Amino acid sequence: MDTPFSPFGWSVYVQGFALSFGLIVAIGAQNAFVLRQGLRREHVSSVVLFCALADALLITAGVFGMAKAIGDRPELARALAFGGALFLAWYGYKALQRMRHADSLQATQGGEGLRLTSAVAQAAAFTLLNPHVYLDTVLLVGGMGAQHAPALQIWFVAGASSASFTWFCLLGFGARWLAPWFAQARAWQVLDGLIGATMWLLSALMLRHALAGLFSP
Repeated sequence: MDTPFSPFGWSVYVQGFALSFGLIVAIGAQNAFVLRQGLRREHVSSVVLFCALADALLITAGVFGMAKAIGDRPELARALAFGGALFLAWYGYKALQRMRHADSLQATQGGEGLRLTSAVAQAAAFTLLNPHVYLDTVLLVGGMGAQHAPALQIWFVAGASSASFTWFCLLGFGARWLAPWFAQARAWQVLDGLIGATMWLLSALMLRHALAGLFSP
């Protein structure tokens, strides 16, 4: 039996962290908005906290919701594992492709300041009105986390949630230090290379899990 502090528990935590971090680190409207607020030093704590908590809630709902959905249906679990492996392989390929045509993340400091309610409302819109958040966070992260034993699912949720918290804190509170780095295409090439390799590794692990279930008696 895996105890809460077993090495395997930590490996599941790292797996959740790596998957969530690889999916959330991308050039997009939400990240640009958090970076902008960080550069302006305007409602940074509220925006970061909202984005991180929203991700944590979606991840938790995804993992435990998918775990309940698959229940005693191993064929559904295998289908999710195969589908997740293919998606991760494709995502890794796309990350490596981005290395050839790297872009940069720009966040302007211009414009009028935002009230707290407006800042949080915009953060909510960028987070919850993006359809990819439900595909990535709820279905993919949830489906992968649900593959683990119930005692280990909380480790996966903790790892995936802490990745979001870490990333948004870096964007918001480290904006002035990180902005020049994000403006360099070369930096994103390196990051996309690491993400691509990580996604392929996770894809292989999920595929191995699916095949093990397929050929087990």
